[in-house]
Amino acid sequence: MSLWTTEVYVDEQGSSPFSTWLAGLSEAKFGALDAGLRLVLLARGLQLSGSEWLKPLGDGLWEFRVRHDATAINNMFGGEISSALRREGVLLRVFCHFPGNKIILLLSGYDKGRDPSEKRQQKQIARARKCLTAWREIKKREVARRRRG
Repeated sequence: MSLWTTEVYVDEQGSSPFSTWLAGLSEAKFGALDAGLRLVLLARGLQLSGSEWLKPLGDGLWEFRVRHDATAINNMFGGEISSALRREGVLLRVFCHFPGNKIILLLSGYDKGRDPSEKRQQKQIARARKCLTAWREIKKREVARRRRG
């Protein structure tokens, strides 16, 4: 049973950077991410801060790090092991925000293993910050609309 739930950021045009990225992952990397989200992030949330799994980036932005394949994550955290997944190197990053009430907002992600350069990493962090800022603006407008009635 998960203690936390996820929401996926969707911009005002109906696009989701996280979902778009997710759709392009290989089956093995998708399996690793799925295991990481279910068994690690959703089970532990902010308790992961300071571990290899979750890094604060400031102003409410966090980086969830998946460095193990699905088999290793399942072995570590007691999940069901699927031998059908091909083993593949995994170095995934998911940018997220914890807006409260045990909710994790999934903003965007990238495969750091494909391009581990500092320049790409900073570009991806900047993109995630823009998503978080836009999400906050959407929420402000929703609150203002509710107040107007």
